[in-house]
Amino acid sequence: MCEIMTIVAALAFTAIYFNGKRAGKPNAAAFATMLMFWGAALMWSVDCVANKMNGEALFDISREDTILGVIIVAAGLIVFAALSLAGRLRARV
Repeated sequence: MCEIMTIVAALAFTAIYFNGKRAGKPNAAAFATMLMFWGAALMWSVDCVANKMNGEALFDISREDTILGVIIVAAGLIVFAALSLAGRLRARV
């Protein structure tokens, strides 16, 4: 489940970044968060393939894995908020 949640978050931040870029205001915080989520999605994909090669299910839909996915997405949102705040404070100075 954490793989699915991470890919959804990566797609959402990709859309946010490219919509801002198309409007002429690319967001550095969205770009950094997008790369972070895509890196995490790649990591979880390798883990899913390794689990499948060991005879386990491709996606783990357990409660613990769902909680892990929520923690990952929440951590990414905190990083995005911190980067956005830092960018706004830097722009004021």
